[in-house]
Amino acid sequence: MTDPSGARRTIAVLAVAALALATLLFLSSGSQGWFGPSSGVRFHGRDVALEDLGGPFTLSDMSNQPRSLSDFRGKVVLLAFGYTHCPDVCPTTLAKFAQVRRLLGADGPRVQVLFVTVDPQRDSAELLRNYVPSFDPDFIGLRGTKAQIDAVTKSFHARYEIVDHQGDIVVDHTASTYVIDTRGKTRILTPYDQPARELADDVLTLLRSP
Repeated sequence: MTDPSGARRTIAVLAVAALALATLLFLSSGSQGWFGPSSGVRFHGRDVALEDLGGPFTLSDMSNQPRSLSDFRGKVVLLAFGYTHCPDVCPTTLAKFAQVRRLLGADGPRVQVLFVTVDPQRDSAELLRNYVPSFDPDFIGLRGTKAQIDAVTKSFHARYEIVDHQGDIVVDHTASTYVIDTRGKTRILTPYDQPARELADDVLTLLRSP
């Protein structure tokens, strides 16, 4: 005759074992498992290698010269959208990018920052030239027509909105950073509040990838 108490103990042991296994699998998979498919590389930011973000584009730089994303092959590109009148997000982000390059030491020059203005009507080439390199001389500001900016933001699934509120211009825009690998593919999407150390670690992972 089967011992009911023994059967209950067996079921309890199996339940605990299953829970422990599930916990182990969750911890070993990291948070990336909650953000959709992953390329298999671990990043602090969101791995978007299997998502269709970005692509080739050409805009004008601070000297009104055309610059294409392909010009920076061989470097990891940190791409951000913003505007020079931004009171908080943009200067904080650019300051963090400068810190990332310092943290990377000898690998710092292998990182290119591109700051694309979503307010080209006010952000002239001269204004970008005075603003963007003030954070780091190698940073590049880019601008274009509204149609060009719309095309680029759409390709990166970014958004912006310019509102004239009683004479005051208010610009709402995507604050994330797009990290593009040395072959020109968007690999990581990082939140605005990601620490510079974590971003530097992710950039270094890409720089060391075959």
